[in-house]
Parts: sequence; structure tokens; C-alpha cells
Amino acid sequence: MRIVIIGGNAAGMSCAARARRNDESAEILVLERGEHVSYASCGLPYYVGGEIAEREDLLVQTPRSLSAVLNITVRTGSEVVAINPDAHTVEVRTAAGQETVKYDALVLTPGAEPFIPDIPGIGSSFVSTLHTVPDADRVAELAHNATSAVVLGGGFIGLEAAEALASRGLEVHVVDLAGHVLPMMEPEIAAPASARLRELGVQLHTGVGATRIIERTTDGEAADGSVDGHVGKTDDSINDSGIDGNSIPNSSHAIELSNGEVLPADLVLVSIGVRPDTAIFEAAGIRCDRGAIDVDEHGRTSMPGIWAAGDATLSTDFVTGARRPVALAGPANRAGRLIADDICNPETARPIPAALGTSIIRIGELTVARTGAGRDDLKRAGIQFHAIHLEATQHASYFPGAIAMRMLVLFGDDGRLLGTQIVGGEGVDKRIDVFAAAIRSGAAIDDLIDEDLAYSPPFGQAKDPVNLAGMLGENVLSGKLRLWYAQELANVVRTDLILDVRSPAEFATGHVRRALNIPHTEVRARMGEILDAAAGRPIAVMCASGKRSYFAYRILVQHGLSVRNLSGGMHVLRDVFADGAPTDNALFEFPNQAGDERLHGASAHEEKAHA
Repeated sequence: MRIVIIGGNAAGMSCAARARRNDESAEILVLERGEHVSYASCGLPYYVGGEIAEREDLLVQTPRSLSAVLNITVRTGSEVVAINPDAHTVEVRTAAGQETVKYDALVLTPGAEPFIPDIPGIGSSFVSTLHTVPDADRVAELAHNATSAVVLGGGFIGLEAAEALASRGLEVHVVDLAGHVLPMMEPEIAAPASARLRELGVQLHTGVGATRIIERTTDGEAADGSVDGHVGKTDDSINDSGIDGNSIPNSSHAIELSNGEVLPADLVLVSIGVRPDTAIFEAAGIRCDRGAIDVDEHGRTSMPGIWAAGDATLSTDFVTGARRPVALAGPANRAGRLIADDICNPETARPIPAALGTSIIRIGELTVARTGAGRDDLKRAGIQFHAIHLEATQHASYFPGAIAMRMLVLFGDDGRLLGTQIVGGEGVDKRIDVFAAAIRSGAAIDDLIDEDLAYSPPFGQAKDPVNLAGMLGENVLSGKLRLWYAQELANVVRTDLILDVRSPAEFATGHVRRALNIPHTEVRARMGEILDAAAGRPIAVMCASGKRSYFAYRILVQHGLSVRNLSGGMHVLRDVFADGAPTDNALFEFPNQAGDERLHGASAHEEKAHA
């Protein structure tokens, strides 16, 4: 049997290796149009930043090593330009010409290609993507001679690249059309990441796009003929970003944004997403949806004898059932392996599992991660859900180095876990993996209470943050706790008494206007004052993170009052309205200060369990 695999990275090489282990007699041919196979595409930003020092470390395998170990034939520089499903052949273009290759089983793992916006100047010599090893070489070379860089796109690769470039001493700007960076995260999870990026010297421009890229000629003139060789404004005014367009050195290239801002850009890195690289397959009659190859649960396409896996294929979302590409290395590797099983041993092959989309990024010492569905995913799918916020430290609060992490956990009316997002420092990776396993197993929110997780003061808590999430969720499901959310602030202010149970010193750092401030330890003694202020209205109680306010909530409820607790407290309230989100300044008073200090350490008040 001849197995031909188009594409030599994650899914393709995983399929090839598994096929060899399944069948020693099979002829396995991998066709890769690029220079490298089995390279560490996820490591490219770290190579650009110098954290991975040696280029060779990115090359996990080579054609020679794959031939020696697995007896696999790998041909780089071999681009498949057409396939003929009826004849079971592919047309391959190489430097030597074009040839026809026959197959018995064909596996399509072409991956996805970077999306390139159609704007003037996008083909300039200082513009690059970061998708391949040669891309990384080019970006590193450009950065060596640059003083400024603009990254288009605030997703995972874009932010990793921005941090890498900032670590090299460049002035770095990130531009994203979304309202905040990491648009796949909820605002209250992404906001601490934005704050950390700014601390690293990265400037953020959200809610705007790039309209043109301006390349300087050697004499300082703009190649597109801008007046007097200047970019930006041609008078002495300062644009909305505080950047004077005329103050950008004539030697610098530049980029213009949709709001009129002009940024210096010796290097422009395009990282605004990818799209499936499937044109030749669709032309051959293989069924695709919005460019992505439609496959069944074993990776089989609409054409007999042809399978597909990786970034170019449709995956089924585990939580919502939606069909979409999932551009992640883990699912691609696992799918490639399972396709090899279906080719060699179809009777016993397991199906490709639905995707959770578990993902993680490091920004400085901060970690941001998610698994499962987000709010918008669930709304689109018509799935009713509850949301809870939780802050807890990664290990015992009394042990040195305790750092708070923030969790957002979504679960259904039946308690089934639907999604989790976490931001914090050490320990985020451990907890997101626990949630991923729990969601995959079909666990309910209250099942988390009984998870028997490792505990020792340096590693965890007797009540781990995962256990606490289960306790909090059980309280919500049972009706013991009613919540209100930061997004409801405008309505709640009109209908409820806002009772802020933080200390007076905390209250002074920022509070909702017209809120009554009574510390949680004084609620019992000052009940009459609370009743007078409420005047029959419901009470919306809040604190910094939702813990102390839960104590107050239980006291008030047992006095027969109608009460709700602010999920996530003032910390989430601040971050929901961060990065230019629409606000009504009549509703609250916030000093102009960065808000993520609560993720560096835990207040003694906030460290008590609230279950």
C-alpha cells in the first residue's frame, strides 16, 4: 500500500509515523512544498526573541532522520498542484519539473496560510508573517536593524511576537480590530493581559485597523508620494494617540491606522489569522465549507480513499456542536494519528474526538488560558448557561509567592461544565488542564467539589481553586447564591441599593457612585442603616472579588431581604470596562490606574473560602 501525505508538519508527520508503526510494509511518501518538515511552528516567536537560541532546535525532525528511524520518504520542495481522485494520482511540481504520483491512500494536511489584508504597501520589504522557519529568519533579520515594530493582530502568535520584539529593545505597537487583545477571551480575562503588555512596553491600539503601509525610500521620501515625505499629520498637531506624525524620523517606515494614527514601523508583522489552504482540493471536487475540508469522525473526506486533518479541516466543537477549523497543534497531531489507524486498521480505529480548543499563552510572568466554550459561543448555539467568577491563589496563601488567579467558569442549567477561562501566574496551566479533562468527561460543576487534587503548601490549597469553583457553582445552582454581573451595572444602579462591603480605604480607590460603604464585618451591627438606605429596594452587594460580599449576602438573605452578589467584584467590574469599553462616567468613580495588581498577591480579606 502506498500512503501519500500532503504536508509535513503536525498532522501529516503524526499520521506518517503512526502509519509506519501500524504497517512496516507500507510505502509512505510525504510531500512538503516548504524547506522543512516537523518544525516547531509554535516556537517561532521564542526564537525571534532569543529565548530559543539555536535555529536547529526548531527542526524537530529532518527528512534524513525520518528516513533512518521510520523508513519514511520525505520530499521537501514538492508542491502538489492538482489531484485526480478518480485516477488516484497527484500532480507534483518540483524544481526539476512536474510529475504524477500515484496513491492508494491520500492524506491532506496542508495546514492554513496566513491571512494577508489587502491594503496599500502590504508587499513592502519590511512586512512579514511568522508562519514558517524562513519567516522567523526574516523577522529576526529585520528586527536586528529595526527600532520600531507594528504587529497586526492581537491573538496568541501576535502577542508572543510582540513580547519577543519588545525584549529585543524595539518600540512595539499591537493593532487589533477587536475591542481588546486576545479577542477569544472574555474582557475580564483579557484585561490583565493588556495591562501586562503595557508594563512590558508594548503599546496597544484596539478597535482600529491598518489602512496603509508607508515605505520610505533611501532619501527619506515616502514611496507612495506623501507630501514632503512626511507621514501622519502635516502640521504640528498631535493625533489621538499622542504621536506626532511629523516627529516620526524620515528614515522610518510607517503604518497608518483607520483612526488617523500613524505609527513608526521599521518592521510590520502580520498575524491577523489564518485560512485553510485548500483551493486545489476544492477544485478536485472534495467537499469544503467556507474553505475548510469537510470530514467525518474518522477524517474521511467526501472522496473515497482521501482523508484530511489539521488546520485546513472542519472540527466539531465538543460543547456547542459547531463546525469550524481549530488551528491548534494538539488536535492536529492526534487527528493525524487516528487517521493512520483508520487507513491501516479501520475495524478498530477510534473516531477523532470533538475539539475543546484548549489553549494557553504566557505574557511576561502572566498566563492566560481557556478551554471549552465562551459566552458568545454558547449564545450562538442557544445554550442557556450560568457564569461564575472566582479568585484564589495557586497555593496556600501563607506560603511565600502566593499569586491570585482569576477564573471564569460557565456551566449549564443542568450543571454540566461548558467552558473555563483563567488568568494569573503560576498554576494556571494545571487548573485549565483539570477543567479540560472534567469537561471532556461530562462532569457537572458540583463534581469539582470532590476532585481529589494534590495538596501541599507549595503546590496547592486544601480547598483547591478547582474545588472552590465547584462549591460556588453548587451554591448558584441550588439557589443559595444569586449573582449580578458587571455588564448589568447601569440597570442595577437604577433599581437596587449598591452595598460595597470593602474597607473604607479600598472604597476610596474607586467605587460605584451612590454606593453605600459598610465593611462586611459591620453588616450585622449596621443592619438598620442598610434597611433605611435600601428603602424597600433590592440590594446588590459587592466587594473586591466576590468573597467578602458573599458573607454579607448570606447575612442579608437570612434577614429576609432580596439580595444579589456581584460576580467577580470590583476587580471584574474594572476590567469589563477596561480598554475603552463603553462606560457611563456617571455610574462609577475610578482613579486612572492600572488594575491588575490584584493578580500579584492576595488580600488577606479576600483569601477566605466563600463556599
